[in-house]
Amino acid sequence: MSTPYPFTAVVGQSDLRLALLLNAVSPAVGGVLVRGEKGTAKSTAVRALSALLPQVDVVPGCRFSCAPGAPDPACPDGPHEQGPGTARPARMVELPVGASEDRLVGALDIERALAEGVKAFEPGLLADAHRGILYVDEVNLLHDHLIDLLLDAAAMGASYVEREGVSVRHAARFLLVGTMNPEEGELRPQLLDRFGLTVEVAASREPAQRVEVVRRRLAYEDDPAAFATRWSGEEQDVRARVVAARALLPKVRLGDASLLQIAATCAGFEVDGMRADIVMARTATALAAWAGRSDVRKEDVRQAALLALPHRRRRNPFDAPGLDEDKLDEILDRFPDEEPQDEPDPEPDPEPEGPDDGGPEDGGPDGGGGGVPPQGGPEAPQAPEAPEAPAPDDAPETPDSPAPQPASQDGATPEQAAVRAAEPFRTKTLSVPGLGEGASGRRSRARTAHGRTTGAQRPRGQLTKLHLAATVQAAAPHQKARGRTGRGLVVRKDDLRQATREGREGNLVLFVVDASGSMAARQRMSAVKGAVLSLLLDAYQRRDKVGLITFRGSAAELALPPTSSVDAAAVRLEQLPTGGRTPLAAGLLKAHEVLRIERLRDPSRRPLLVVVTDGRATSAGSAGTSGSTGSATGDPRALACRSARLLQAQGVASVVVDCESGPVRLGLAGVLAGDLGGPAVTLDGLRADSLAGLVKNVRTASDTHRRAA
Repeated sequence: MSTPYPFTAVVGQSDLRLALLLNAVSPAVGGVLVRGEKGTAKSTAVRALSALLPQVDVVPGCRFSCAPGAPDPACPDGPHEQGPGTARPARMVELPVGASEDRLVGALDIERALAEGVKAFEPGLLADAHRGILYVDEVNLLHDHLIDLLLDAAAMGASYVEREGVSVRHAARFLLVGTMNPEEGELRPQLLDRFGLTVEVAASREPAQRVEVVRRRLAYEDDPAAFATRWSGEEQDVRARVVAARALLPKVRLGDASLLQIAATCAGFEVDGMRADIVMARTATALAAWAGRSDVRKEDVRQAALLALPHRRRRNPFDAPGLDEDKLDEILDRFPDEEPQDEPDPEPDPEPEGPDDGGPEDGGPDGGGGGVPPQGGPEAPQAPEAPEAPAPDDAPETPDSPAPQPASQDGATPEQAAVRAAEPFRTKTLSVPGLGEGASGRRSRARTAHGRTTGAQRPRGQLTKLHLAATVQAAAPHQKARGRTGRGLVVRKDDLRQATREGREGNLVLFVVDASGSMAARQRMSAVKGAVLSLLLDAYQRRDKVGLITFRGSAAELALPPTSSVDAAAVRLEQLPTGGRTPLAAGLLKAHEVLRIERLRDPSRRPLLVVVTDGRATSAGSAGTSGSTGSATGDPRALACRSARLLQAQGVASVVVDCESGPVRLGLAGVLAGDLGGPAVTLDGLRADSLAGLVKNVRTASDTHRRAA
């Protein structure tokens, strides 16, 4: 095993190290979620923590790490005799984002269970992590079915495995630590709330600290063992301090004044539920123990709030986590501390002095630095207010006369500054027809490892979900030929049948947004942005990937390549200016190219194309660059039709959001929807509470051909 990077050699990142150490002192705090950009020593610091944890006593030979003094009475390896245990280091178990359910919770030997009737159980990662650390790198990319299992285990402190009448239960209490890059998408609220603390990390912008990061990393890579030896003294000091703080923890007094401060803080920031109050209380107690005190003070409550509340006060997925520190101080100032007891007050600095005297504050090997902004930051932005409606324009809309604007020399509407999106709303369900096999999600029907059982088939590779009835049916005709004499069923590998299940998948939702002059009227573009923002919220909840294409002037632009970060799409949308002609064909061709590339990257993820436009095409733009659509000098409308039919021929499921308004409507968006082979829905019809029927099965070209036949 390679020598891990020492925890005390991480440069800066004081909040990250403090949060991890507080969990080492009191695992009841509930774990840490570390958010930040790539290369900020997130994973390095977490992996180094296990070396600072005290050893644990376990029952000899127990695969589930039962404590000798209080073994689990339901342990599959039990019952255990009372006796001395053996000490071993606390484990840090890593859960890969692509792990299977069997790898997480354990696997059963199906053949032995059927043939011999025994519970032959192979423990999974939850058993390995019991009384240790379960670490999930890129936790925001973890599949939903694994998240559900983690939530169950974290809530009950146990893992249950139920397989075709075979039941196994074992204890699973662990410290959950996750790292993530917010650019790749956010966490489900249920899992987010399970992390006791959260920390935002960023690389230092100070040259001296960055130099120290590089110097220490290079020294570690040259000779890991010598580097670890160099920091062994500091590691031992921190390990001893953790042990001392654990011993002091039961003696720390959490007075009524501190409890009132905690309750007032949680109420003042309107956090949901009571978990925040409990986590703050445990964190404040751990902070006092880490500082060597037996009483909790206001500074402990303040620090606990900065670590425990930012991720719990988000009102919607696009609100940045953070805490208004001025508001926090105002709340705490209303409630004075109790009189502190007379006792020494050691300096609560969690960062020991390293062997590099005179150097910058401890720094991280992966580019992490100490230039971390204060925990919390500015208060998360509230939902945008609807813009003021402009004076009504009763002039009818025509393809050649968009909303009145000063014309440029080429006759196109000049660019206008971006407007704010209207208030988002709950949208109707948009889904891709047919049965996919993509990543787990909540949008379209798919064959998945989880969901309702729809049939059985021979397993392809390792058996994961046994279909018991089909297996018995396959084995039954051969019992006499196999010489069966007893009660047991003689089962061979060829008899095993895999259950086929149907669930939901996440899709690639590609938005193609018209930002031309015909959309530039302030009221209309605000409503359009509000509708797209609403669809982005829906995509976040359904675990989709999203992409954003905009078209105006003479070309289309990929404003956001397909990503799991719905937040990034919302930011691009908010900054979108409008103006110029309408190169509709260019936007559709850009969508065709993006989908072609994504099909090569992830062929199992099915796309859903959402075109947001009034259907006008006043410019050929760059449409002529594709040989399949003809010359750019052709009729813009004809080029748009051919581009739409190209997407339909590829079987791309599409829906057109018709943005046309006014007393006179040309219905061009409906014509475009027909060329794409999908439905058209108005901005008002997109709302879930409107009178129109749900938009569920988006038609594809094959659907159209079947109905025609």
